[in-house]
Amino acid sequence: MSTRSQITTHILDLGSGRPAAGVSVSLEHQTGAGWRELASATTDTDGRILDAFPLNVDTGTYRLIFDTQGYFQQQEKRCFYPSVTIAFCLDEADTHYHVPLLLNQWGYSTYRGS
Repeated sequence: MSTRSQITTHILDLGSGRPAAGVSVSLEHQTGAGWRELASATTDTDGRILDAFPLNVDTGTYRLIFDTQGYFQQQEKRCFYPSVTIAFCLDEADTHYHVPLLLNQWGYSTYRGS
């Protein structure tokens, strides 16, 4: 039985070339009334969140909200984006979704990982 969440994430700090440890991340699900938080967690020393979100989720629209300002403040660095929100659609109920974030002080990129 797997303990890995159906939705996982990983953050790489491109400015330092290292995983972004200690970043607060919230997972939300879109409902008819707006957004509902499902879970929140902090990236581990490898910049990953693998088992803190729900093991199983329904199809629909979700978003991850990354506290990038808090992360860069810990390093005494300024940043342009105080938070990064990545919204994405889950169209298959029994599929793993990995949502990486490539980050630096002045920008970010994302893609659907595996």
